Amino acid sequence: MALRSFADGRLFGERIGNGEPRVLALHGWGRTHRDFADLLQGMDAVALDLPGFGASPAPERAAEPPGAAAYAAILADALPELGGPFVVLGHSFGGRVAVHLAASRPEAVTALVLTGVPLLRRDDERRAPPIGYRIVRALHRRGLVGDARMERLRRRRGSEDYRNASGVMRDVLVRVVNETYEAPLRAVSCPVELVWGDDDPQVPLAVAERAAAILGDRARLTVVPGAGHDTPRTAVAALRVAIERHRPLAVEFAT
Repeated sequence: MALRSFADGRLFGERIGNGEPRVLALHGWGRTHRDFADLLQGMDAVALDLPGFGASPAPERAAEPPGAAAYAAILADALPELGGPFVVLGHSFGGRVAVHLAASRPEAVTALVLTGVPLLRRDDERRAPPIGYRIVRALHRRGLVGDARMERLRRRRGSEDYRNASGVMRDVLVRVVNETYEAPLRAVSCPVELVWGDDDPQVPLAVAERAAAILGDRARLTVVPGAGHDTPRTAVAALRVAIERHRPLAVEFAT
């Protein structure tokens, strides 16, 4: 199916079904709308390529790189074209964006379904970088270490996502991995479904449990044994159940 353009060409995505879209799907870092091909079958939905992924162009470079809130603002600009209100399904990075969208545009989001989303900093991410790295970084800032050496050190120490990113998208990645979402989570007023693999190596179940504690009675946590991190493809049934609990139905008018 051909992709459609939204928000003056800043977003591209696929419409699924023939009715008014009631589900909006946002993929993880380095992924595309195709992750939801099986999950959204039989639903009226939109699956987007977020800026910088798939067919959607990267955001323009700015003095301050965009974070998840800026991505949500782009989605908000597209809402008149997308339809809604939506159950917003967000996987990993897409869930970061979804939380900000729900907090800033509550009228557009009937529920959130979040899966494998780095909503809160893990304890092991709070450690300071090794002293050797900090020394070289300080020397680089003073012009005493060249860019090539600094880049080699960053790539050696960085994640696979960091190594694969470049330009403005690397700037975006550095910003979002240092964001945390306590404040926007508290601002979310809609129901939130947390669907998690019990063995997610990237975003452990403890993150979902802490997020559920912040959300209180707005949250429902579903744990899927053996699903790992790639839940849009490994936890299809659980995610469909979570969506269907909240998916608004199209209104039919008698003639």
